[in-house]
Amino acid sequence: MAEIYVRRGTASDLDSIMQIINEAKALLKADGSPQWQDGYPYVETLQADIDNHTNFVLIVDGKVAGTATLITTPEPNYATIDGSWKSDDQYATIHRIAISSHYRGQHLSSYFFSNLITITTLMGVHNVRFDTHPTNKRMQAIGKRFNFSYRGITQVDEPRDSNRYAYELNL
Repeated sequence: MAEIYVRRGTASDLDSIMQIINEAKALLKADGSPQWQDGYPYVETLQADIDNHTNFVLIVDGKVAGTATLITTPEPNYATIDGSWKSDDQYATIHRIAISSHYRGQHLSSYFFSNLITITTLMGVHNVRFDTHPTNKRMQAIGKRFNFSYRGITQVDEPRDSNRYAYELNL
């Protein structure tokens, strides 16, 4: 069995994180999604996540196999929603999650998601949110697997296609 765990990302992980992000951009493009096709997320974005201690990496046998950002401050894009949030309590937001192409098909996204949810509860936060482009069926399937509820459409700062499906899990 592989050695698998989650830890905070560090500056020495940045090259691996960006490689994974670039692979995810290519996968989204192949799926026909416009999400992440304008350059975002940028290296500066991921560096800021590391500096702010909000980046987490999935480690498999000593190698960075996944990356995600977990934020516990309010997400400005969630202030307005075409729909409604179930809870107004504090929440964590999962952003910029991706698994290396070398590990696809191993169901590591489920392991990673489970650990991110556990981390939020250890922080004392019992609501988790994420958003994704309407064409991102992979992310929507992960949300469904973990009982996230579709809450409506929110807007992000994306000039070509700003609509995002918003999901919430209340623990």
